[in-house]
Amino acid sequence: MAHETISNLSRSTVRRLALSLGITLVFVVVEILAGVFANSLALLTDAAHNLTDVLALALTWWALWITTKPANSGKTYGYHRAGILVALVNSTTLALIALGIFYEAWKRFVTPPEVEANILIGVGTMAVVVNLVTALLVRRGSEHDLNLRSAFLHLMGDVLSTLGAVIAGVIIRFTGWNWLDALASVLIGFLILWNAWGILRESVQILMESTPADIDMDALRRDMLAVEGVSGVHDLHVWSITRSLRTLSAHLITDDMPVSVGAKVQEAVGGMLAEHYGITHATLQLECMDCAPVGLYCDITVNNHNH
Repeated sequence: MAHETISNLSRSTVRRLALSLGITLVFVVVEILAGVFANSLALLTDAAHNLTDVLALALTWWALWITTKPANSGKTYGYHRAGILVALVNSTTLALIALGIFYEAWKRFVTPPEVEANILIGVGTMAVVVNLVTALLVRRGSEHDLNLRSAFLHLMGDVLSTLGAVIAGVIIRFTGWNWLDALASVLIGFLILWNAWGILRESVQILMESTPADIDMDALRRDMLAVEGVSGVHDLHVWSITRSLRTLSAHLITDDMPVSVGAKVQEAVGGMLAEHYGITHATLQLECMDCAPVGLYCDITVNNHNH
């Protein structure tokens, strides 16, 4: 039943992603034509950002599909990291686009062109609605999935950027300050860069198998030692496969005890880790008191056959 529920959720997410992709792709064409006709860098900038949304949504869809494939001898953790790789690609693309926006905006600051404010306002308003609808379509599940999160931030970034373009268009309409079009593009660029940096940083942290930022290793060790039967902890590792899938491995020092009793200690530690830290995949090795721990964190560069 649980597998069926997950499958249904995945199919629902894929359908929503496909709908978002179709809507966004159609609107990109409309926005490019409007941007060229209105001579608006803000509209062309937003069209470029929307084009990356098409790529982001397509990659996100692919990652969701491939992560459903089962683990095998070549991929013993399965394909969960595909979503992190997609998030890394999406965030890098966003950063490069932001740099391109800054370059084009600088040229327009130097020589501000005439901007068709009415078209900028009209198409920009349409863009706000389209981007908001597509963002809401992919919002579900984005809190726990970095892949979906990157796509959602792409789309929400568009909502705010197009809103900025509309505001610039209104001011240009009444003041004739065409340079505001370039200014709006710069602000959009900084917003894109900020979103990209957050996803890029988290993606790299996960790929580097860093300890999740919200886990206090000292507190984690104390909680493990508080479990009855555990007298020591060493070779402790905590890392993430995805944003929501966390894993742990550790050596636990216990008294010399039967295997059946040791299994209960492992079960108790595993239950504590799942309940308090969201770690549902833990590999726990039991050792007797005579074992000499090499340190809390294992130095895998040392030629030690015990590891």
